[in-house]
Amino acid sequence: MLLDKDAKQYKNIRRRITVCVIFLLGFCGLVSGRLFWLQIVKSADLAQRADNQTEEDRKLQSPRGTIVDRDGTVLAISEMAKSLYADPTMMDRTPAEMAHILAPYLRIKEDIIKERLGRDTAFVWLDRTMDHEKYEALEEVIKKDKLKGLRFVDESRRFYPNGPMAAQLLGFVGENDKGLDGVEMVFDKEIRGNIQKFRLTTDRNNVPIFDSALEKILPDKERSVRLTIDSTIQYEAEKGLDGIMERSHPEGAAIIIMNPKTGEILAMASRPTFDPNEYSKGSPEKFKNRAVVNLYEPGSTFKPIMAAAAIDSGKWDLNRVYHDVGYIHIDDRTIYNWDDQGLGNVTLKDILKFSINTGMSEIGLTTGGKILTEYAERFGFGKPTGIDLPGEGAGILFNPSTMSKVDEAIMAIGQGVAVTPLQMVQAFGAMANGGHMMKPFVVKEIDNPDGSVYQKTEPQEVGQPVTKETSQAISKIMAEEISSGGGQNAQIDGYQFCGKTGTAQRLNKEGTGYAEGQYIGSFVGFGPLEDPQYVVLIVVDNPNGVYYGAQVAAPVFKEIMTEIVRIKGIRPSQPIEGKPVRAAAEPEKHRDIPAIQHSDDGVFIPSFMGWDSREVNDWLNQAGLGFVPNGTGQAVYQDPKAGSYALPGSDVTVTFMR
Repeated sequence: MLLDKDAKQYKNIRRRITVCVIFLLGFCGLVSGRLFWLQIVKSADLAQRADNQTEEDRKLQSPRGTIVDRDGTVLAISEMAKSLYADPTMMDRTPAEMAHILAPYLRIKEDIIKERLGRDTAFVWLDRTMDHEKYEALEEVIKKDKLKGLRFVDESRRFYPNGPMAAQLLGFVGENDKGLDGVEMVFDKEIRGNIQKFRLTTDRNNVPIFDSALEKILPDKERSVRLTIDSTIQYEAEKGLDGIMERSHPEGAAIIIMNPKTGEILAMASRPTFDPNEYSKGSPEKFKNRAVVNLYEPGSTFKPIMAAAAIDSGKWDLNRVYHDVGYIHIDDRTIYNWDDQGLGNVTLKDILKFSINTGMSEIGLTTGGKILTEYAERFGFGKPTGIDLPGEGAGILFNPSTMSKVDEAIMAIGQGVAVTPLQMVQAFGAMANGGHMMKPFVVKEIDNPDGSVYQKTEPQEVGQPVTKETSQAISKIMAEEISSGGGQNAQIDGYQFCGKTGTAQRLNKEGTGYAEGQYIGSFVGFGPLEDPQYVVLIVVDNPNGVYYGAQVAAPVFKEIMTEIVRIKGIRPSQPIEGKPVRAAAEPEKHRDIPAIQHSDDGVFIPSFMGWDSREVNDWLNQAGLGFVPNGTGQAVYQDPKAGSYALPGSDVTVTFMR
């Protein structure tokens, strides 16, 4: 019995072992079959799916090209900055909690952050091109608090080192590196950065595994734009406008300074203005480049143009006498002098010097509307100059075939026509340049990244509206207006400049008539008489209180040009306060290399502007700092900025340009 019992038990054990072996063999067969199916049959398809899940296309925006003035001073430059986005589906905190943490570091309010983080989406922007300090602080918070669903990407940020200076001329750049106004918009295609695409490996949360690899990719450099603007002259022009705004509180003001021999715009500014670094705080009125787009009646500043037309056409001569009684009747209209006074027998010199409306009206009637309009068109009025800036106006002239006698008279005194400040500068540039009129331009050249010239603007003569003799005759009269006529507030001690003041009623917003009690005061001048190098136009729109051009604009011309002739070393042609005329001393060419200063904050960084790469390298090497050069020539930009501190052993990036 015992043997039978053992045999039966042994038989059961063998049966169980057999079943287990069969089960294990079957399981191994299934696993092997599945592996064969996945690794052999479906391997290609699964590999593609794996790549799609662990690789992602990313874009890197290369910095926008630099804009510099005629001497290489940086006016606009781009730098790489961090932008923050969020994936609300990956966050481990509520939108309210996350918004409260992020608000101190972002430029949008907490309630807006909360709203964006509450959206049903996997991607939402929180801040574009952040300030570097805010980015570093927030990055530390994200790491410390282990915040999920937040990521930074590199984007190009535009920076304007001089803030509001030449703001309307330069324009500004919006999101996605697109130029939205001024030079930035007109030459957007030439200087806009490229977008580089590349692939990188990510984890299951779409986070780059080798995030530092992004820093190894150097974006392409773009073309740079060199303007005709002279930063020194631009600064003086802007300072002059600020003085006008402070004293006269006008609705607006504009100034243009041009080289009459080439047409190069040396300065252009408008008020009110804005800071292109914070263009979102601006407004359409502040964005407006009044020097280019505004139309206004020129008033008496138009009289030299009309006088030149009468002289050049032979309809009037310099010695012809007109008897001024203070008023003149023309059909059903009576035109008075600005002071209602008559000066008796006067010649053209007196008519212009003392801005006699009656005499100019008689000149207009004698010359005729057809000739007046023809010469106005020769001087460039009635059509855009074609400058490389957006929004230029064309102006308004009479139709000569329908002009009445009254129209001829008021055109001669600068009424009934509308011009832009730029047209006036172009026209008086011809007067200053012996009758040769040059086309205004602001872009001197566009350079390739290697320093070669991609596009260059050559001075272009666009006509000779009057002869050299006529232009010289009118110029001499305008010089006398400053020395002994109505423009004496513009007189510069030691120099002979030419000028004309103007005061005109302001057109109403509908363009159907004049605004009650509103005026435009202006002044146009050029010189020095013996060798004109500058044409200046100042227009003051609706000043409070005193509104005459001789009082609100002419003194500003004097302030600006007094500084410019001093800075540029232009030799005076007349004794200054009884002192003999002496040649301006040549400025001493010497650079003081600053000593290296160490402190607890690090190494004090001086300004490297104008240094060459060898000088910068030597200084940084002695200071124990690294050197990252960009380009060749003279230093135009540096990071860290002058006046800041750098940690010992850290790198200093300096951009050079010829």
